[in-house]
Amino acid sequence: MIATPLLARRESWSALQTAFRWPRPAAFNIAEASVGHWARTAPERVALKMLDGADRVQTWRYRDLDRAGAQCATMLAAHGVGAGDRVAILLPQAPETIIVHLGAYRLGAIVVPLFTLFGADGLAFRLADSGARAIVTDAANLPKLAGIRADLPALAWAFPTYGPGDGPGDRPGDGARDFHAECAMARDSAARRATPPDTPAFLSYTSGTTGPPKGALHAHRVLIGHLPGVELPHEFFPQPGDCLWTPADWAWMGGLTNVMLPALLYGVPLVAHRFAKFDPERAYWLIERLGVRNTFLPPTALKLMRQSPPRAPLNLRSVASGGEALGAEMVAWGQAALGQTINEFYGQTECNLVLANTASVAPVRPGSTGRAVPGHSVAVIDADGTPLPPDATGEIAVRRPDPAMFLGYWNRPEKTAEKFIGDWMRTGDEGRMDAEGYVYFSARSDDVITSSGYRIGPTEIEQCLTAHPAVAMAAVIGVPDPVRTEIVRAFVVAAEPIAPEALIAHVRDRLSPHMAPREIVFRDTLPMTATGKILRRALRDDGG
Repeated sequence: MIATPLLARRESWSALQTAFRWPRPAAFNIAEASVGHWARTAPERVALKMLDGADRVQTWRYRDLDRAGAQCATMLAAHGVGAGDRVAILLPQAPETIIVHLGAYRLGAIVVPLFTLFGADGLAFRLADSGARAIVTDAANLPKLAGIRADLPALAWAFPTYGPGDGPGDRPGDGARDFHAECAMARDSAARRATPPDTPAFLSYTSGTTGPPKGALHAHRVLIGHLPGVELPHEFFPQPGDCLWTPADWAWMGGLTNVMLPALLYGVPLVAHRFAKFDPERAYWLIERLGVRNTFLPPTALKLMRQSPPRAPLNLRSVASGGEALGAEMVAWGQAALGQTINEFYGQTECNLVLANTASVAPVRPGSTGRAVPGHSVAVIDADGTPLPPDATGEIAVRRPDPAMFLGYWNRPEKTAEKFIGDWMRTGDEGRMDAEGYVYFSARSDDVITSSGYRIGPTEIEQCLTAHPAVAMAAVIGVPDPVRTEIVRAFVVAAEPIAPEALIAHVRDRLSPHMAPREIVFRDTLPMTATGKILRRALRDDGG
């Protein structure tokens, strides 16, 4: 199993690329590679650090996580979950999130990570599309399932992770079983499947930028594919004393494959703490209190932290960020306030962490998301799939095969085919690459909205709005915002009078607060193509 870094420090980026070789194991299982290996070789090693309700530090050791993962696997199997079945996780950053991942991977089941802020509609679509057989959630999120269970015939079991304050009145029957009670009765000797690296591991849903969200199916080998892109932005991670944390939810690729799983695999203490609302003062306190040395901070978190700088020097060793170019001022602030150059990186749900910066090897160029990480082939291509010369604008693309690349979209082979032109996976992002390989964005060729670190697709919001009886038509775009990068603005043709606040609340409750429009603009008509498609670009070009 892989427990040592894939990259050794070199004098130049080209030397890193020349020396790199992908490991090619005959079998690879995320549960074994991330926790099982350490549970056998260093069982007392600290795997996880978190704060309880009184801000006391609690620790989980690899031995404990491995045993709990085995019990979870036994419990799921007893309820009929087997290889290839989908197990959904609707939990915040918590030990149970890791335990369910481990249990499902032991069985060869497929995890469906779900964001806790999703509302009923957002959950219903993803649970129905994935055909999830079981879901593990908590008492706070369990009520969301009550109104949608009847429309999810495949969902046989819900396992709430009840806490001390959750009374029996919060525990509906009809397939709901107490997760901790069920696991406590299970044996901890469930075998780990020796899965080939291409065995499906988890299903991560896209933002739904050009239609309904699509489930990107990833194999166990995706963890291997992420390792170089974790090591470089974190300055040759891991190093002695490292401790990794992100405020990004573990349901997203940025939290799951950039932080949670790599930290466990490399034996680096992982910090779990999900803010209900990001608080820069508490973030600084958390970094000091739990000894965080490495952090992935989305751009919005950095912008909020910039408004409230730390009162004392931090002991950080590396700071990484991704999702948008930060610019020279933000990079300079990071050096002054955080004591580190912020290393930016780039990736997508379908193929993540393929571009990155490493300040100790090559200078960070503000506005650039970095160069191709060793092991990945990235180019800027034209409409025919031909790589363009330096500084020509085209579409950023990644060449297959690539261990970080998805297996395909769940039950959508036609959409998988559209994602590729020849062996190039099209990202939908336009940009240019200079003569030294630095990549710069110029535009997005789809309609994705980047807000507070989340990639938000307009289609799902538009469908939610038009489902309201007071809405005849709706179009959604992103407009610039100094803190959130963009905010969601919805243009609505009303069928009857309705207050903007009611529509905002409708989306917040049905989908998620992070997808709710900040602004509602009422229009008599919306710009349309000859075939009846809404011209979002026209709304953007008109300044909204």
